[in-house]
Amino acid sequence: MQVLRAVVGTGSVTAAAVRLGYTPSAISQQIAALEKEAGAALLERVGRGVRPTAAGLLLTEHADAIARQVAEAETALADLLAGRTGRLSVRYFATAGAALVAPAVARLRELHPKVQVELRLADPQDPLADVREGRADLALVVGGEGAPDGVRLLRLLDDPYLAVLPKGHPLAARRSVDLAELAEEPWVGSEWPGPCLDAQLAACAAAGFRPRFVVDSEDYLTAQGFVAAGLGVTLIPRLGLGAPHPDVTVRRLKAPAPSRTILAAVRPSAPPQPALAAFTDALREAARAGTTPE
Repeated sequence: MQVLRAVVGTGSVTAAAVRLGYTPSAISQQIAALEKEAGAALLERVGRGVRPTAAGLLLTEHADAIARQVAEAETALADLLAGRTGRLSVRYFATAGAALVAPAVARLRELHPKVQVELRLADPQDPLADVREGRADLALVVGGEGAPDGVRLLRLLDDPYLAVLPKGHPLAARRSVDLAELAEEPWVGSEWPGPCLDAQLAACAAAGFRPRFVVDSEDYLTAQGFVAAGLGVTLIPRLGLGAPHPDVTVRRLKAPAPSRTILAAVRPSAPPQPALAAFTDALREAARAGTTPE
């Protein structure tokens, strides 16, 4: 049909052959094959040239439309391969949302405004499932015991835990607190079982004690409320602290200072995606900003 389009556009088999880089014989063979498929004559001779029949003109109009669509497809594919367009599906956990995901999405929109990002909270029971099974391009997770099959983990940052004490606590006057100094304190639980709690317990074990939890809480804000009420002390990661409760004091920890590692999980077998690479770079940029000393 594109050969027919060239013949009709130039008015000559010979001129079409020159435009397309074919021989006149090859052009004639293509037209004959198309006429056989169409079941109708497509060209008629006029002097030394040719002109389209009604059937030829109809197919030429469709060939024009196809050529435009092919050009649009080529442009769209080039944009996709260059990362200028596309769609990313991202899974994240709550405390990484404001500090990492939001600025990364804003940066991606600035660089590639046509890339769409779908954001969903990860399944707390298996945050890597959607990436592993191809339903998501990237998931933010807290480091555990290594990457399972089908997943590659990229380290973004270490998020240190801070001591949260009631106002007026004897240690509140200090700029930093040794973790061992909290050994005899009642503790408010701030984490559910998993890698975040494991990081706390491992640091406490290294300091020579196991914390005595007197109350469990569902989130960091609730934990601060219990501490403010004087029920105990707690540890909260820097990214999860947000705006501290007015009746608590927050202090840095040392000797040892527990920390959780935040990772980006991707599927190594997935085809390269420039948009995903740009988003990962934006996450790293947000992570570097999040680790800047206050």
